[in-house]
Amino acid sequence: MRTARLGRWVLALLMTTLALATVYPLLFTANAAMKTRREYILDRFSATTTLRGDNIANAWNSAGMAGYFVNSLIVVGGAVILLLLFGSMAGFALSHLKFRGSRTLFLGCLAGLFIPFQVIMVPLVRTMTAVGLIDTYPGLVVAYVAQFLPFTIYLMTSYYSAIPKDIVDAARLDGNSFYGVYRRIMLPIGLPALLSVGVLDALFCWNDVLIALLMMPSAEHRTLMVGVTALRGQYSSDIPTFASGVIIAAVPVLAVYLVFQRRIADAVTAGSTKG
Repeated sequence: MRTARLGRWVLALLMTTLALATVYPLLFTANAAMKTRREYILDRFSATTTLRGDNIANAWNSAGMAGYFVNSLIVVGGAVILLLLFGSMAGFALSHLKFRGSRTLFLGCLAGLFIPFQVIMVPLVRTMTAVGLIDTYPGLVVAYVAQFLPFTIYLMTSYYSAIPKDIVDAARLDGNSFYGVYRRIMLPIGLPALLSVGVLDALFCWNDVLIALLMMPSAEHRTLMVGVTALRGQYSSDIPTFASGVIIAAVPVLAVYLVFQRRIADAVTAGSTKG
């Protein structure tokens, strides 16, 4: 009993340390964003006594974060819609429509999860350049769909595999086509999984820097995370403004985590247990 209690205390201490190590950088950044340049230079670690929005307004307007924010909304929204559409269709087909090569196709999707983006980024950029999709919104959306579709297909296939095949057979006997079964049966049943996977896909796309940096070289089309990276060079002597840009980029991610934390946990564990 004493050993078990000691183990719980050690685990609680480790988790508390991990939580503090995670939260402290965010608190430090928020504190720096509230300071003037002079205050930060004189004492970067002291707590600010006033709440100023000047640095955040400067980063939003003068540093172009507003435009970067809109760019991210466009590409992330488009990519998530296509990922959920193609992922849910493929998940239904691979889980309930047994056809020649379906197992091989599913294994191919799984193999796509283990291919680092660095391996395919040169062929991707060359292909996108050849078809004229570099520095365009559709080009970045297509790149995100190609990168994260295997993950989406895997989770949706795992979820749909737990649905009894009798439901599909009954719908077919009622005269539904396969598309009708997908639209009338599978989509409503799969809404919880679609929401969970959609949140994860949105976070993946929102936090991406490498793909967006390769696909959107011009400053006009930068996404928010690439814009924050560029701020580090432009405002190397103005850390409060740079910290404000980091806060602007982090707030949407934190909001999504707080609102959809249960969905994120469900998506991460999808397919780990049999339904």
